[in-house]
Amino acid sequence: MTDFLSRVASAPISWGICEVPDWGAMLPTDRVLGEMASLGFTATELGAPGFLPSDPDELKDKLGEFGMELLGGFTPVVLHDPTERAATIASATATAKLFQKAGATKFVSSVVQDMNWSNPRPLSAAEQKHMAEMFGVIDDICGEYGLEQVLHPHVQTLVETKDDIARVLDSCDVHFCLDTGHIAFGGQDPVEFAKMAFERVGHVHLKDIRLDMVPAVLRREVSLMAATQAGVFTTLGAGDVDILGVVQTLESSGYRGWYVIEQDTAITSGFPAEGEGPVTQVATSLAYLTDVVAPTLG
Repeated sequence: MTDFLSRVASAPISWGICEVPDWGAMLPTDRVLGEMASLGFTATELGAPGFLPSDPDELKDKLGEFGMELLGGFTPVVLHDPTERAATIASATATAKLFQKAGATKFVSSVVQDMNWSNPRPLSAAEQKHMAEMFGVIDDICGEYGLEQVLHPHVQTLVETKDDIARVLDSCDVHFCLDTGHIAFGGQDPVEFAKMAFERVGHVHLKDIRLDMVPAVLRREVSLMAATQAGVFTTLGAGDVDILGVVQTLESSGYRGWYVIEQDTAITSGFPAEGEGPVTQVATSLAYLTDVVAPTLG
């Protein structure tokens, strides 16, 4: 059996810690890290501002209290708008410095319409060209600080659909965070993506979804928040995404990077009791990887 399970990590979004404005309440940091550690995780992503310290030494110390290390973090960026170029470069550079000093290796970019997460609109040819150029600029910044940029296709961003993903693949060399849920959300089969774009996969988020709930969200009739609260994101193995097929495809092709369990969760009705709520959902997903996926890997 491969060392697959030793490369499974956690993410604060599975505990409701999210960068999207007005997403929900944030559980206390020590509780979240403690519950992660109790499940055996040794690595996590950063989470929303305010969840972990912004000083890199303090950040490392806080994670170290729970035997954890930092992989990187989800980083919204505005890349299509030339008037935002300088601000984006400054922000990306500051984030890259933090990640490097904190021991991270992945800069998980997601291309938003604006920092308020407004619904994306079709881009002009000039905006598409500028976005492709800016992926290269961010790649160079990350390279300077020993990081790898991995683009995260995501609902309600400018790289949302299968067509969006194809345009990025054809227009630049940026690597991808293969998020099984969000890629499937946009109509791209994640197993197919793992096969056709394996050389561009630098990081993986494991997420399962209910495909029957997707169309209303893509038509902007239902918000991502409302869909999340209604259960569009399921525990691994309980939705419509071929999680097993994705992992088997990646492992057989030689992928040896991290797999981050990411079950988008929003806490909007009070904190669950200790030992209940998100930790039980993540435990179910981890059990699926342990009992169903890992035994199939050579």
